[in-house]
Amino acid sequence: MDLLNTLVDKGLRRELPTREEALAVLATSDDDLLDVVAAAGKVRRQWFGRRVKLNYLVNLKSGLCPEDCSYCSQRLGSKAGILKYTWLKPDEASKAAAAGVAGGAKRVCLVASGRGPTDRDVDRVSKTIEAIKERHEGVEVCACLGLLSDGQADRLREAGADAYNHNLNTSEETYGAITTTHTYADRVETVQQAQAAGLSACSGLIAGMGESDKDLVDVVFALRDLDPDSVPVNFLIPFEGTPLAKEWNLTPQRCLRILAMVRFVCPDVEVRLAGGREVHLRSMQPLALHLVNSIFLGDYLTSEGQAGQADLDMIADAGFEVEGAGTTTLPRHRADALTGGGCGSQASAPEQAGGCGSHEASGGGGCGSHGGGGCGPCGGHAAVAGGEESAPVTETVGAPAAAAGGPARTDLVAVRRRGAGTDLAPNA
Repeated sequence: MDLLNTLVDKGLRRELPTREEALAVLATSDDDLLDVVAAAGKVRRQWFGRRVKLNYLVNLKSGLCPEDCSYCSQRLGSKAGILKYTWLKPDEASKAAAAGVAGGAKRVCLVASGRGPTDRDVDRVSKTIEAIKERHEGVEVCACLGLLSDGQADRLREAGADAYNHNLNTSEETYGAITTTHTYADRVETVQQAQAAGLSACSGLIAGMGESDKDLVDVVFALRDLDPDSVPVNFLIPFEGTPLAKEWNLTPQRCLRILAMVRFVCPDVEVRLAGGREVHLRSMQPLALHLVNSIFLGDYLTSEGQAGQADLDMIADAGFEVEGAGTTTLPRHRADALTGGGCGSQASAPEQAGGCGSHEASGGGGCGSHGGGGCGPCGGHAAVAGGEESAPVTETVGAPAAAAGGPARTDLVAVRRRGAGTDLAPNA
């Protein structure tokens, strides 16, 4: 297929495809799906070999968020039966992180619900970062605390944070239909503040909220312009009793096409398969490893993922390997740019890659995935709950999804009842 040959050539050169080419990937048929995966897989292997980076989520403060993000179970007025608790103490958070590190996670993502942190909250998280780093030397820490105020990114950096996550989630054109308590521009500004402070930026999207192909392409091109080191791709988890509970727009095949499109547009970026993979990709999860180079291990913020051992088995069975602590993540040209060493020469093979994984300046690469005013998905938005005051967004998000999903698989949607904030062991 001429389209795929063109996209592979561009991906190997780090050349941006056209919007028309990106739309054409989403419009390919199921008959061409394996060809699409194989083509995007060539680009993935060029920059990341067969390595898979593992990330682990710790929900520092669950629920009770004043923002109205329609996809989020922790939002204002949420009726979802999620865990609700205030800030974990540093030792509690460090203990929770230890489970993920023991399972092979190279990065710990610290998430807290809320519009954004107060200065006192930044102090809390700084102590937590210090506790984790003291216990696990060399582990990367990404913070996801919502909208940042002036100086807060610098303080997190000084405390030892390696990265900051804040997702764009959907296109600027349709963002107001998803959230009204903050703006798309607010999100962009927070990512830019993190970058200015020397933190590795992590920013991604949520697919399956009723958006059109154009919306998907718009948000991915906006991310490319923003140039984060990590782009997490979440798939909406439609919990019963939430505004988006009827939004079962995704099939495994469509999820793979979306991931392939992201890889073509962001060839040398850490693309992370995040929340909703178990629900929507199901038995086709191993194919996604040919497109992404990063996943979350175990559970998400408020929803359960598959067992950590199942993740490890899947990676091994598919012929991939877990990225070790001593292995850098990003290609050298991106790592050099992050550390201020300039773009440098373009790496031509994974073995030549440097990485943001453990660079000297900030010690970390691009973070996992989440969003929200602070309550959004770090790898998993989990429930997409809302109170009676919030109307479903399906009529205002935009054109219908290009491919209708299959029957609702509510049997695969489970609220997290273990791990951080509970007395039960996590499933890492």
